[in-house]
Amino acid sequence: MYDIIIIGAGIAGITSAIYASRANKKILIIESLVYGGQIVNSPKVENYPGIKEISGVDLSNALYEQAKNLEVPFAFEKVIQIKKEDKINIIKTNNNTYQTKTIIIATGTINRKLQMENEDKLIGKGISYCATCDGALYKNKDVAVIGGGNTALEEAIFLSTYCNKVYLINRTNKFKGENKYIEQIKKINNIEIIMNESVTKINGENSLESIDLINKSINIEGLFIAIGQIPNTEIFKDIINIDEYGYIISDESCKTNIQNIFVAGDCRTKNLRQLITASADGAIAVNEALKYLNN
Repeated sequence: MYDIIIIGAGIAGITSAIYASRANKKILIIESLVYGGQIVNSPKVENYPGIKEISGVDLSNALYEQAKNLEVPFAFEKVIQIKKEDKINIIKTNNNTYQTKTIIIATGTINRKLQMENEDKLIGKGISYCATCDGALYKNKDVAVIGGGNTALEEAIFLSTYCNKVYLINRTNKFKGENKYIEQIKKINNIEIIMNESVTKINGENSLESIDLINKSINIEGLFIAIGQIPNTEIFKDIINIDEYGYIISDESCKTNIQNIFVAGDCRTKNLRQLITASADGAIAVNEALKYLNN
């Protein structure tokens, strides 16, 4: 029996684990993919207090090492079901079944897809959602980035150092990202900005060959999709209140509608989704879980 099980090993989840461990509680953190969450895809983090500049991978490794130094146990498994039996939560994964007095959900978000024919088929064969992970595979090749937020802008800048040509395609006439990235992109010769365009077709049988836009076609070997995130909360919808967009309903207390289940990070309803707010949520959620346990 665990005091607290944390689902998700992003910055919110690992922060929760650190605080819970320091409170001498029996805990477990469950992660289905890789620790660090979405931040591992960022080539450069410059907005975290106390750290002038760090890569997402290095920040994730530092968080993981801090947790391991506190002897936080990790289970790299996929949660497939949560059930309640009186005041106990039952968590079923693809490998095990766990019992816990409280749960902190910190599952974050997942990449939003274009939802187009051929997209899933060509993932890893020309289509990617992570320039940091796959950019080096496209050295001296022509690629495109889809999106207008910070992630898309960062990925275009990163890819420009490897690729022959980078098309940055935005469906509106204005970027959503920060001006510092926009101004930097305008100075990079091998980035071509295409505004007011959307992908209408992805072409290729065994690998990506080209994409069709509304008004033209582009021959490329790599397509990096950066059009936002959706909350990774599907498995919780039958037990926890979730809003129309899939986010777990919670205020700044990180409480859910279930007394002994809490939520932290980007998967909850909130106004600002940043590293610093995810970390704050992790600490708050543990504090509320400790109050519950102590009572």
